[in-house]
Amino acid sequence: MVEVQLEDYDYPPGLLVAFSVCTTVLVAVHLFALMVSTCILPNIEAVSNIHNLHSVSESPHERLHRYIELAWGFSTALGTFLFLAEVVLICWVKFMPVGGGGRDAAVASTAIVVPVGVVFVVFALHFYRSLVSHKTDRHQQELEELSRIKYQLDGEATAVQTV
Repeated sequence: MVEVQLEDYDYPPGLLVAFSVCTTVLVAVHLFALMVSTCILPNIEAVSNIHNLHSVSESPHERLHRYIELAWGFSTALGTFLFLAEVVLICWVKFMPVGGGGRDAAVASTAIVVPVGVVFVVFALHFYRSLVSHKTDRHQQELEELSRIKYQLDGEATAVQTV
């Protein structure tokens, strides 16, 4: 989809700039995600075969988890959004020179992608909030469990001191 042969047509400069920028960022985002997954996945597989907890905590994928999450977010959320924008821009670039029906086709593709994009954004926000809520709840449960264990240990330590 990236390779487009332009017609002999007087395109609006903003359209060509938007198409060029969108294409470049789309490819860069997915190449970044590919690079991260190519570098990290073999290491994760190697570490998963080791049953030493110390080795797991020393693994680069633990230290680089922010980059992994960034690559996932870029590729999944931003990449999908850029792909939708790329489809619309390609429709405008390819159909504008066609004439009266071409402009209608470009408007139709835009009219279809805009609601899809809105649904995509709403779903992404809902999904992200659900993940954060689950992670927060899980951490809260772990803190309560640690507090309970501390209370039990403190109670036993007090009992040992009084005996």
